[in-house]
Amino acid sequence: MGSKINKTNAARLLDRAGIAYRLVPYEVDEEHLDAVHVAEQLDEDINHVFKTLVLRGDRNGVFVCVVPGNAEVDLKLAAKASGNKSAAMIHLKELLPLTGYVRGGCSPIGMKKPYPIFIHHSCLDCKHMYISAGMRGLQIEIAPQDLISFTHAVVTQIF
Repeated sequence: MGSKINKTNAARLLDRAGIAYRLVPYEVDEEHLDAVHVAEQLDEDINHVFKTLVLRGDRNGVFVCVVPGNAEVDLKLAAKASGNKSAAMIHLKELLPLTGYVRGGCSPIGMKKPYPIFIHHSCLDCKHMYISAGMRGLQIEIAPQDLISFTHAVVTQIF
């Protein structure tokens, strides 16, 4: 590619922890910020490209779900996993203030606060998975176990 990729905060945190990863740029399409578009750009299986969703539970507040790009979080399962009775997606306008990230660039690594993270168990079937590097146009390729360990994520059924 030739041009240097600027490291994001998420990448710097992984560097500091000594965790292996690879930064993978892709073409941003403002009309299609979803993981399906990212998977197409990377020529990757959609089941290996994960999206980061931020939810709020009725008891324990904000938490994060990381699911394959073509999956929809089951709010009942997510609530149960997070110790809530019910849960809902946060409003888009809350994303940046809560996480420090924008839609299409939300990473489970390096949010403003360490929210509880729940990753769908299908990640364990992947040799590597892709997550946002914390900005549109850049993904992190990482071994699932490294992401789980680094974020102290709970691996569970959330869709």
